[in-house]
Amino acid sequence: MKVIKFGFSLFGINTYVVVDEPTKSCAVIDPGMIDREEEEALTGYISRNGLKVTHVINTHLHVDHAIGDKYVSELFKVPVVGHKADEPLGERIQQQATMFGMAERVEAVSLNSYLDDGDEVKVGDGRLMVLHVPGHSPGSIALYDPDGKFVITGDALFAGSVGRTDLPGGNYSQLIKAVKDKLLTLPDNTAVYPGHGPATTIGQEKKYNPFLH
Repeated sequence: MKVIKFGFSLFGINTYVVVDEPTKSCAVIDPGMIDREEEEALTGYISRNGLKVTHVINTHLHVDHAIGDKYVSELFKVPVVGHKADEPLGERIQQQATMFGMAERVEAVSLNSYLDDGDEVKVGDGRLMVLHVPGHSPGSIALYDPDGKFVITGDALFAGSVGRTDLPGGNYSQLIKAVKDKLLTLPDNTAVYPGHGPATTIGQEKKYNPFLH
């Protein structure tokens, strides 16, 4: 499958559209749009390319990754899915937003169905395998395409870093174990698309990420 990245202004969030090109089906992952211009950037791309959105997938339910859930879900009439352990974060997302003075923009996020470790999400003829990587949040997941040789890691793994664990539900030792067990065991040539910042590879992070040594 093909990965299209959008960089939006809320904490420099990376929102991804994963496209199965033969069927033109796609999933929107971590919609972080905060205004009309950003919403139109995402939906304009989808419209211009004749894509059919099948899911909104959250790698986790911190506000920057989920603020656009309701907009995309209602516009395209598709479910919002993520890990059950993060549902309390979705219910309290307005409290998260209050910390940044933007509560009026946010509504509570409800998951329509749950994803867990080992599940597969079908996107047209493509598939995303769900890897549970808790630590940044209790329900953080990564989405791995073995055929496309990429993994979308949310805020678990970055280029040269890992997710912060000082937010509610964070656990540093749990995060490091999950990253090593679930992500660093992927092939070295797997592209890593994180929730913030530039892409990297599993091999690069194995060798040089100072948090993983």
